Amino acid sequence: MNKKNLEILGLSEGATADEIKSAYERLRERYLEERFHDGEVGNNAAIMLTKIESAYNDLLNEINEKSLSGDGQDAFGRVEQYLKEGNVQDAQRLLDTFNERGGRWHYLQSVVFYRKNWINESKKQLEIAIQLEPDNAKYKETYRKLNEKITSDAAGQEQAQQTYRGQTMNSQPSEDQMGGSFCASCIECCYINMCINCLCNSCCR
Repeated sequence: MNKKNLEILGLSEGATADEIKSAYERLRERYLEERFHDGEVGNNAAIMLTKIESAYNDLLNEINEKSLSGDGQDAFGRVEQYLKEGNVQDAQRLLDTFNERGGRWHYLQSVVFYRKNWINESKKQLEIAIQLEPDNAKYKETYRKLNEKITSDAAGQEQAQQTYRGQTMNSQPSEDQMGGSFCASCIECCYINMCINCLCNSCCR
């Protein structure tokens, strides 16, 4: 591991991904507060935020590259673990380090997009995964369920729009609201009469 990056995060050789993340989050919180201080303290905090961000990304990439030097199964496992924990950001970060992107990669990318509520992008990634592994029953079943959700959501939106349009077309102003159904012309006449009365009163004084 890069010793300079380890020193920036206050870690030693052999630090795990969790330790790197914990150190990064602790330092980031500290320097985010100091960034708003005046003078040298604020300037130093801004510089350190850039350094710890760079060190964090570089160290994680080193760990990921070591995992991928074999068959990549450990890295895939970590992506799945991140997704189970709801950690979409780190799952995406790890997926971005893969050079070879087969069916499993596209399947996991589909899950990441789904968690971000990017449904169309999720569907496209699933389609690629199925093309690469046409016999994979898991991918096909996930694709079927995703299509069912898309169809169901579309039907629900259409029903809601029809209901709204129906209410708009059929709704009539209530006689009890604002003392009855005043037309616009009546309101205008009242306003003109009021203005005339005010002018007459002022002229008569």
